[in-house]
Amino acid sequence: MAEHEGEIPAKVELLAITENAQRLIEEAGRTCYLSQDKMSEDTNRKFIRMLIKNGHTSVLEHAFATFRITGGSRAFTHQIVRHRLASFSQQSQRYVSEEDFRVVIPPSISANPEAIKVFEEAMESSKIAYAKLKGMDIRKEDARFVLPNAAQSEIVISANFREWRHILAIRTKKNAQWEIRLISQEILKIFVAEAPFVFEDLLEK
Repeated sequence: MAEHEGEIPAKVELLAITENAQRLIEEAGRTCYLSQDKMSEDTNRKFIRMLIKNGHTSVLEHAFATFRITGGSRAFTHQIVRHRLASFSQQSQRYVSEEDFRVVIPPSISANPEAIKVFEEAMESSKIAYAKLKGMDIRKEDARFVLPNAAQSEIVISANFREWRHILAIRTKKNAQWEIRLISQEILKIFVAEAPFVFEDLLEK
C-alpha cells in the first residue's frame, strides 16, 4: 500500500501547451509598442526577458499549459488548488472507490522505524474503516471521511504562463513543503525544455 521515500511516487505529464508560445508572447508584447517589424528568429529571448525584467508579465497570459499529476497526495492537492487563477479537475473520492488506496510517506517518517510503524498502522486502520463503512452500505461520499491526507490522488491543472511562473516561483523555494516542491521542480524542468525564455530565470533563483 505504501510508497517509501527516496523518490516521490508522483508522475508529472504535460498534456497540452500553446504552440509556438514564445513567438506568440513576443508578437503580443510587440503589439503594445507596434514593433512587430523588429521580430526575427533571434529576438524571442531578449524580448521576453525584457518583459519579465520590467514586470510586463500580463503578456505571458496569452500562452497556456496543462499538466496531469498522478500519485501526489491529497495534502499536495489541497495546497495546489489554492492557486486561484488556474483550472483544476481532480480524481473524486465521492465517485471513485478508495478501498485499495495507495499513500505517500513523508521522508521524515519513512526514515524513522518507529514513526513508519505508527504511520502504517494508521493507514491500515483507515483502510479497514473505509471498507467496513462501505460494507454497511455507507456511500463513498460519506465513507471518504475516514481517508487520510496521505492518500494518492490524480489532478489535471491548466493555467496561463504568468500564473505558472507565480506558482513555480513560490512552490520551488526551499521553504516550500517537500512534496509540492519536488512536483513543482518537475513541472519547471518541462517548462524550461518547452519555453526556456519564459521560465529559465526561475532556475537561477
